Amino acid sequence: MISQSANSENRLFLLSWTHYIKLMRITNEQERIFYEIEAINNNWSIRELNRQFDTSLFERLVLSRDKQGILELTKKGQVIEKPEDAIKDPLVLEFLGLKEHERYSETDLEQKIIDRLEEFLLELGKGFAFISRQKRITIDDSHFYIDLVFYNRLLKCFVIVDLKIGELKHQDLGQIQMYVNYYDRFEKLPEENPTIGIIICKDKKDALVEITVPQENKQIFASKYELIIPSKETLKQLIELKI
Repeated sequence: MISQSANSENRLFLLSWTHYIKLMRITNEQERIFYEIEAINNNWSIRELNRQFDTSLFERLVLSRDKQGILELTKKGQVIEKPEDAIKDPLVLEFLGLKEHERYSETDLEQKIIDRLEEFLLELGKGFAFISRQKRITIDDSHFYIDLVFYNRLLKCFVIVDLKIGELKHQDLGQIQMYVNYYDRFEKLPEENPTIGIIICKDKKDALVEITVPQENKQIFASKYELIIPSKETLKQLIELKI
């Protein structure tokens, strides 16, 4: 398949024939171009290409971008230049093996992520490296424990992750802001960029996030997680409403 994504001859046919068979079956041209670029840039196996398509990576990235950002996806793929570029909403965690309606705790969720860390890093996206879990910080003789700490080498910053299995509350946003402030003041080096905080939650309230965090916020984000692969049709309907 010769795709418009190539833009130059040296990017043609850099994937296996099996990859191109899969790509040829994607009817939406913009979506097909995006997956070809990403498969080439990230050296995806056919298994990884299938998973990224099945979990609707393109649609999920589109939902978090404006019209210019959507256009960039179809020209360059996913380019990580600012914090919001690294955010996926929702995150699809079907590989954890947790059932939608079974009882589990935040500790259980964290342990499942650690057990399947490679898959979780792939789902987070480009440039993420694992740093620590249950990172203890001390403020005024009180101890706090950060669920997960990552570093993104493309953004050159720490990424704090807080896990919530219930409804997102404004206190949760305040807590992760405290963690981010701590890392900015005591952990990051002068040449590194400001720390990012992401709350990964089961029930996200967009209005609550919008009202609670400052309008100029570039550091605090909330992403919903799904334990089952979402319907492409549902995501496409959300995209139509957004556009």
